[in-house]
Amino acid sequence: MSIKCGVVGATGYTGLELIKILIHHPKFDLVYLGSSEGGENVKTLFKGLDRVLDMPILKANPKDIAKVCEVVFLALPHKASMSFARELLDFGVRVVDLSADYRLKLKNYEEFYTKHIDKEHLKDAVYGLPELYREKIKNAKLVANPGCYPTATLLGLIPFLPYIDENYPLFIDAKSGVSGAGKKCTPNTHYVTINENIFAYNPIKHRHSIEIKEKIEEFTNKEFEINFVPQLIPITRGMLVNSYVCLKKDIDEKEILREFYKDEEFIRIRENPVDIKSVSGTNFCDIFVMKNNKSLFISTAIDNLLRGASSQAVVNANIMFSLPENLGIPKIAYIP
Repeated sequence: MSIKCGVVGATGYTGLELIKILIHHPKFDLVYLGSSEGGENVKTLFKGLDRVLDMPILKANPKDIAKVCEVVFLALPHKASMSFARELLDFGVRVVDLSADYRLKLKNYEEFYTKHIDKEHLKDAVYGLPELYREKIKNAKLVANPGCYPTATLLGLIPFLPYIDENYPLFIDAKSGVSGAGKKCTPNTHYVTINENIFAYNPIKHRHSIEIKEKIEEFTNKEFEINFVPQLIPITRGMLVNSYVCLKKDIDEKEILREFYKDEEFIRIRENPVDIKSVSGTNFCDIFVMKNNKSLFISTAIDNLLRGASSQAVVNANIMFSLPENLGIPKIAYIP
């Protein structure tokens, strides 16, 4: 029995990645594509889908979606997403939301984003980092897919939280491909600006810093100073996050990491520093750690569009419907 699903926000980069995964998924049946405007065919918008998928992109209407879908992936900007999610959930449709609308506590969301219009469902949303919230995801009606930077950062940091000295700041140096900024061109993402260039943007105050801080403090019940500095690099996709922390005591860092992720298929622990090409096009998160006395260097690499968005969203949906987590999930990197 197939599970009818839809993608709203099908015209963006993460929408396309969802489509590419779902059209080959053995259990999810992609029956609906929507956007705020509609009016195009997906094979015309994305020429690479010609002779692969012939499906109209409709002007999204929650009532119409609920008639044909059991689960919907929302690949919409923040604020736009929660209005769709609210109606879909009231119609009984399960939702995986790729925006920030359900990731944060109300106070933090409204401080860093905008006023929240769906407080009722916010309290029931489950944070969709499978390795850490798997049991809650199983019964969730609404999963808040993590941001790309928080995904890469948290997967590296979480195993070491019991050993990190909260009296010292955490420094997180993060580099992302240009696709993380979405399709809309800005001065920073213009070819002339980003080509042969690299620069920090919105350092310390980036919105993902509060998502990282909130989740770390949930795990530890302690306050941490987070210094998060994102940087744009001249590649299309991929993300490298390097975290620098101070330890309370000497530890066997590699053994801690191996033990924490011993049963996790999509975590690869590396003996040498990680790189972006090895994860591009996959759901893997590669992690490397190295200690210098009581200082710890943690380096993680992911595909920002897949593990940082679309493939992780499908893993969450697999869990929600009691399917194997790896079902239909890409594992082979584009470039060896």
